Amino acid sequence: MSHFARDMTPVVNLTRERGAGAVRHQRPVYVDLLPPCNVACPAGENIQAWLGLAQAGNYRGAWETLIRDNPLPAVHGRVCYHPCETSCNRKELDSAVSIHAVERFLGDLAMEQGWPMPIAKVAAGKRVLIVGAGPSGLSAAYHLTRLGHQVEIHDAGPLPGGMLHFGIPAYRLPREDLMKEIGRIEQMGVKFVPNHRVDDVLAEQTSGGFDAVFIAIGAHLSKHVDIPARDAIKVLDAVSLLRDVEADAAPRLGRRVVIYGGGNTAMDVARTVRRLGASEAMIVYRRDRAHMPAHDFEAGEALTEGVKIKWLTSIKAIQGADLTVEVMRIDDSGHAQPTGQFETLKADTLVLALGQDADSGFLKKIPEIVFDADGSVVVAPNMMTGRAGIFAGGDMVPAERSVTVATGHGKKAAHHIDAWLRGDIYAAPAKHSGIEFAELNLPIYADALRSTQHEIPVAQREGRFDEVVSGLSAKEALHEAKRCLSCGNCFECDNCYAACPEDAVIKLGPNEGYEIKLDLCTGCGVCVEQCPCHAMEMVSEPTEVRT
Repeated sequence: MSHFARDMTPVVNLTRERGAGAVRHQRPVYVDLLPPCNVACPAGENIQAWLGLAQAGNYRGAWETLIRDNPLPAVHGRVCYHPCETSCNRKELDSAVSIHAVERFLGDLAMEQGWPMPIAKVAAGKRVLIVGAGPSGLSAAYHLTRLGHQVEIHDAGPLPGGMLHFGIPAYRLPREDLMKEIGRIEQMGVKFVPNHRVDDVLAEQTSGGFDAVFIAIGAHLSKHVDIPARDAIKVLDAVSLLRDVEADAAPRLGRRVVIYGGGNTAMDVARTVRRLGASEAMIVYRRDRAHMPAHDFEAGEALTEGVKIKWLTSIKAIQGADLTVEVMRIDDSGHAQPTGQFETLKADTLVLALGQDADSGFLKKIPEIVFDADGSVVVAPNMMTGRAGIFAGGDMVPAERSVTVATGHGKKAAHHIDAWLRGDIYAAPAKHSGIEFAELNLPIYADALRSTQHEIPVAQREGRFDEVVSGLSAKEALHEAKRCLSCGNCFECDNCYAACPEDAVIKLGPNEGYEIKLDLCTGCGVCVEQCPCHAMEMVSEPTEVRT
């Protein structure tokens, strides 16, 4: 029997790009890439998703999407240092989207409209104790409740909120707005037990019948430094001062107040003492502005309110009202080095703002719990300590200390606690690839100025703790949301639909996207070239190889 001759079809070179022709060699596909704002958010918010809903005017849908990850949008819209905006691709075009301002708008609107928080559909029947009612504890309680668990928060303070309530001044975070959002978590069924210090976690767990515990106490202990002193002036610590101000028990500070430290707390204290009547508030910090731990805009706001900052200065001794300080210099590695040059400053009160630690010593009663060299509690990737069933997060574990990081810890811990209670292991969903500014096609975009949040004039701030920054109007919030470039995700602009010469792109309806009819598509790639947000890519056409 005769055999067919060998198939002489040329071998396709898959490394060579081919365009349109009689035979299609490539085809367009829609992709979902991870925008930089989402990547940067410590709370894990799907920022692009809720901004997309907001720019369509669907504010309730935007808020509901936002609180899947963060139950305190009105709070975070005021106090978060918005790393999402630092990473925003739009800043390369004109200026970053004011994400935190839109978040605050949604949080305030939800409270104004009385939109209800979600309730768990199925009760899991497990009891979880949370120690600490700060942002991490509140976040964990919220997410655990949504997962169907019964949650009880025990806190040493008289009111929930932790450092939100007693560490952040009211001119940045009005207490009424804070308590409203906390109240919504309480309405979900979370039980708050104030004025209840937990000293024995295991006894507390046993007596309350709790199946798991999440330790989330904040950093309330101020760090101190040994400064030789004789007939010293009044020396206070920053945390105690801010707490006393919140309790309407501020001490007399005198006319001249020196704040020692260069972090955000130092800026808060300086602005606070100005409101308390100090005619001179001076921050003394051993490094320069470029190397300070405080965010630059925090220093800018303090300077605007009349605070003085003496950079490259270290306090060496105190004698009466005289502070002996040494001039410092920054070496090549960014560290402050002494110069041997000394000066004298006058002060009525010195406030130490050198950082805080969490009071986690009570956990040393549990031998399985391990601490690192800095005194932070060591946790596994699932946030569990060395003791099974006891988890920890927020300021007491090794991580950056911020409200949003703590909130993200609470959400992460809640998922791991839920899985552990069910005898399972939680695996976070895989993330898509990221997208950078250079991958966008932006010539079609016109400049759109960033919405400006209004501030109370400086002259009206003295002696008052009214909120300094006001929120956006509905019109401004809509404008700001529309400035989002939707990096890496289709927002149905119709560019691909309009550009296709073969009518191969089919619209599926609002919020349904598009479909590529491959029997019409020639693989020319015009649709991909016209996509402004890089939501489409060309891939090689599958080739059947005959042997």
